[in-house]
Formats: sequence, C-alpha cells, structure tokens
Amino acid sequence: MNAKEFSSFLSDISAKHLTVIDASIPKSEYVPINLSTTNPDLKHFNSSSSKACQDYISTFLKKKNKTIAYGGYLEKRNLYKRSKTFNQQHSENERNIHLGIDLWIDAETKVLSPFNGVIHSFKNNIGFGDYGPTIIVKHDINSVEFYTLYGHLSRHSLSNLTIGETIRQGDVLGQLGTAKVNGDYAPHLHFQIIKDLQNNHGDYPGVISGIDLEYYKNNCPDPNLVLKL
Repeated sequence: MNAKEFSSFLSDISAKHLTVIDASIPKSEYVPINLSTTNPDLKHFNSSSSKACQDYISTFLKKKNKTIAYGGYLEKRNLYKRSKTFNQQHSENERNIHLGIDLWIDAETKVLSPFNGVIHSFKNNIGFGDYGPTIIVKHDINSVEFYTLYGHLSRHSLSNLTIGETIRQGDVLGQLGTAKVNGDYAPHLHFQIIKDLQNNHGDYPGVISGIDLEYYKNNCPDPNLVLKL
C-alpha cells in the first residue's frame, strides 16, 4: 500500500470525528492554533519557556472561548531551537518540522485510543524537549497494520501497561503530563500515525529536518484524516 492509498484508507475508517482526548469534550470545543514560524505573536514572548507558552495558549483559548487548541502537522517551528535534541550544528539538518498533531489542553486530561489495537511499546523519553512518557499502539484494521504514538503523557500513564495488552476504541490510555515530566512543554498530546515503525520501541521521530521531509510525510500521514477536525 503506497502513501496515497494509506491516506485514503485512514480517511475511510470512519466518517465521524474520532477522538484521542476526553470524549466528553465535543468537536465544537476545538480550535486551530498556529505555532509556526509565520505567527508574529510568537516573537513577543520567550518561546523557550514552557510557562510562557502555556500562558499564550491559555490566553488564546480564552479569547476563542474554546477548550482545546490543535494543529501542527508539517508545521515549521522555532520552538525546537531551544533543545540540543533538535538544534543541529548545520542548519540544513536542523529538525524543526512537526510530524504529528498537537492537542493543547490541561495536564491530567484523559488520552484515548481512537481504534482497537494492542500496546506495542512504551517508554519515558527523558530529556529536555523530548516526548517524556510515550505510548505506541499497534493496530490491524482490515488486514492493514499501522501504529499510533501518544507523547507527553504523565508518568502514571506508563505504570500499569503490558506489551501486547488489548486496547479497545475509546479506552483510556493515560493522562497528559505537566511540563515537569513531558519534556518541558505546555501540557498537550502529541498524536502521530506511523505506517512503518522501523523497529522503534516507545519512541519515533516526531520532529524532522527538511532533508527528510518526503520520506516522513509519506510514512506519517496527517492525523486529521481520522480526527476530522
């Protein structure tokens, strides 16, 4: 199945919005947010501060009278310049293009699986700017295998997991973590769809460089194909 066919397959799984955040929050409470290099607002505060980012997002949501801000697929961001994990010596190799969708909402918010599956792997990716606690779920729908990744969770989210454990659509996978445990970000979920996990366990690139863009955008299609926001 090529990239175009895989994207069509994902889009056709459900005609309805599938949720990865607390199901009690309706779709009408979601609003898109731009955290790319094109947003001039981001020049007016210290984007390396998780507290400053959280304040900006909270103010944005209040102005919009919404609960969840979302976006970021293939978004080029300056946010990652603060971390050696992404900020490489040579600019052409700098990792600054975001591969998943981020959903910005308070810590401890429930994170759900949008599909049936099994726990593939999980890991606390410790480090400034990394995922923090992360879960990867393997799915097999109509004989098509793929994976979903959930990053920036709470430590408690990993405490009772078992590899191979069955997950049903709508099951609570965990909760969002605070900046203290999630890689030092404002609380949010990084949700990513992955076709070929390439033998990774509990981790997979979520931010990539421009030179790798073609491969990764084919292997990690837009999560909005299933979220339908």
